[in-house]
Amino acid sequence: MTVETPCAAVAATIGPTPAAVRFNPFSAEFRSSPYPLYQQLRDTRPVHRALGMWVLTRHTDVRGVLHDRTFSAGLIPELISRQASRLSQDNVARIERLGRKSLVFTDNPDHARLRGLVNRVFTAPEIARLRPRVSRAVEHLIQRAWDDGGMDAIADFAAPLPVTVMCDWMLLPDSLRAHVGQWTHDIRFLLEPGLMKATDFTRVCDVVEMFAQALDDVIAERRSRPSDDLISQLLAARTAGGDRLSDEELVFVCIMCFVAGNETTKSLIGNGLLALLQHPAQDALLRRRPELAPGAVEEALRYDSPLQMTKRLATREVDIGGKRVREGDQILLCLGAANRDPAVFARPDEFDITRDAKGHLAFGHGMHGCLGGLLARLQAEVAFEHLYRRTERLEPLAEQLQWQEHSFIVRGLTSLRVAPRSIV
Repeated sequence: MTVETPCAAVAATIGPTPAAVRFNPFSAEFRSSPYPLYQQLRDTRPVHRALGMWVLTRHTDVRGVLHDRTFSAGLIPELISRQASRLSQDNVARIERLGRKSLVFTDNPDHARLRGLVNRVFTAPEIARLRPRVSRAVEHLIQRAWDDGGMDAIADFAAPLPVTVMCDWMLLPDSLRAHVGQWTHDIRFLLEPGLMKATDFTRVCDVVEMFAQALDDVIAERRSRPSDDLISQLLAARTAGGDRLSDEELVFVCIMCFVAGNETTKSLIGNGLLALLQHPAQDALLRRRPELAPGAVEEALRYDSPLQMTKRLATREVDIGGKRVREGDQILLCLGAANRDPAVFARPDEFDITRDAKGHLAFGHGMHGCLGGLLARLQAEVAFEHLYRRTERLEPLAEQLQWQEHSFIVRGLTSLRVAPRSIV
């Protein structure tokens, strides 16, 4: 007869200890849908170390770090400088300054100064004034798609819209507009310098230099003949003490308006359309009541956030979710996971355009909350309004969904083919 020890008896009763859930944002399953893994992590390992970082998935923890100004957003400039030091090009200095002098990457006091100047232009009334311009761009793209009998909602609609709107707001000349889309696509690597190969970094350095030189000419022209465009307004922006943006700072603001705003707005529109098409009841509701478009945009931001993750650097020792984080530790904030936290949102995995999605973190939170959030919302709102006020409905054409793989932090489709169909 075998005699079991008490520990052995317990182990036999409960079975083997389950393996810890592994965070792998590069897997095909995660690319297809990160949300099952997010749920497992929230339930079992909401704050844990993976890939050399602390990974946070609960809303309260993510929001807490975003709100705390002692966590630094300056990690990316440091990575950019490390990459630049490996190259022997003569144009790396500009890209290093772009990293250290852009709103997206700066900490106080630089951030407060730059934000205070740029906020004088990116106001709610000024963004609202762009609605007719956005409406014209949306209607042009939709009409072209209807004339063609269909469209790729990403390549033909969601991607060109934010580039067109920003070019219009800046009154960029046609000679420059022809290059902006590709330049923006190239420079996007700056948001994730760790993914760049040497050839990528060289290309980004070259493109930033070309973009900056082209904008120098526009700024010089606008200084002599100001208008009501974005660049003229930024040139005129002054603090009470007379501080203003330098010409290079203005160039960097313009470049980052494209880089930070294009991918996220494109993915917001694409992800939102996909969610509507995958939920026929919500699709039909928005068609009956297109005035619900603002709510549809907020729910799209929460349900399938275009910006899934962002990073911070701990500048002091601190406890997060019961874990001791050391000074210098990197922290990965999973915004997409926080936005489906059942502690904040009831039925978080349901797409409901009538829900109150207030409190989502799709545009971040605190002092680094997305400067272009109002403009992204406006473009998506106008896009949904115009599409759902049409007499035809959009029908997705059968194909396997492909999610982009060029970014670790942005979630968006590479293609979404649709065609207009009469409503029976």
